[in-house]
Amino acid sequence: MAEPGEDSLFEAPPMGEQERMVEAILFASAEPVTVAELNARMPHGADAAEALVHLRKRYDGRGVHLVKVGDAWALRTAPDLGFLMQKETVETRKLSRAAIETLAIVAYHQPVTRAEIEEIRGVSVSRGTVDQLLELEWIKFGRRKMTPGRPVTYVVTDEFLDHFGLESARDLPGLKELRAAGLLDSRPPMGNLPAGEAEDDDDGPPPDDQGEMFDE
Repeated sequence: MAEPGEDSLFEAPPMGEQERMVEAILFASAEPVTVAELNARMPHGADAAEALVHLRKRYDGRGVHLVKVGDAWALRTAPDLGFLMQKETVETRKLSRAAIETLAIVAYHQPVTRAEIEEIRGVSVSRGTVDQLLELEWIKFGRRKMTPGRPVTYVVTDEFLDHFGLESARDLPGLKELRAAGLLDSRPPMGNLPAGEAEDDDDGPPPDDQGEMFDE
């Protein structure tokens, strides 16, 4: 995109055509696409950011929505029509209670170290639990903390945000929404077990009314 006041050697396509270009790129992409990546593919002088604003309005109320995932954009099925895609599901796996708790702690406290996760949960975090979340690409390694030992931290990924239809971690549900989704129950809160007690890797999935948000 040309700098303000700089004459472009080529006239930018009409905004309607730019919208079509952005739509085509997003439709063909398997992953969310950033504005910078869109501009790099579009003709000189095009403004992908402005085209996205117009395109998002155009998709408002349609069966497909233009959504922001972190710093990128993607076309996604409207949330209320998700039931139509159920036949496309090949495999459904439920995370264990330990994995759900670990994922929730990372999401709400990121960047967070393993020691901090264990302090909040009140039990040791098994390597298998963390490896499962890393394999799902719902968490990733963050920056090392500037503390003794320089421990690595964990943060949620854009894949996590995309899976749950969140624009950023700031859009995570609050306590009321978690209870409504069945992710909180009346069992003893995390941290009531003796510190350092190891979790059970085979504790199985949560009850049927729990873990719905974390189905894959």
